[in-house]
Amino acid sequence: MRGFRPGNLAAARRSMGISRAELARQADIGGTTITRWERDEASPQVDLLARVVKVLGIEISDLVQVPVAERFPGDWRVLRGLTQPQLGAAAGTSTQMVGSVERGEISLSDAMAKKLSAALGISETELRASYERARSRPHGESA
Repeated sequence: MRGFRPGNLAAARRSMGISRAELARQADIGGTTITRWERDEASPQVDLLARVVKVLGIEISDLVQVPVAERFPGDWRVLRGLTQPQLGAAAGTSTQMVGSVERGEISLSDAMAKKLSAALGISETELRASYERARSRPHGESA
């Protein structure tokens, strides 16, 4: 996950005074998941990360930091705690369409920009700018 800060997760957990195992239990995720995230051995899935931040009483943006001027559409989705299927459902489109827009593989129509920006709670201008960044990213850089 772009912008994930394992150290921020560890610091937030420690500030709550709970163990990795206890955080995993309360978030209803696997026992080693938190350890692997904090050690930067695995990248979180957005739906699991959303459970963890809820337990910690923080925002995803406390753990995932991508400057606004560098965000891709998928970054906006992650910061909202949404999976591609969840965003697709909220925007009235398919998961495949969400993925294609996030990767900049297809043209972003006015209608789709309107639906996605509304579902993400951002302006169409912000969505279009992030889409153009994804579309023009260097070869090999994931969106």
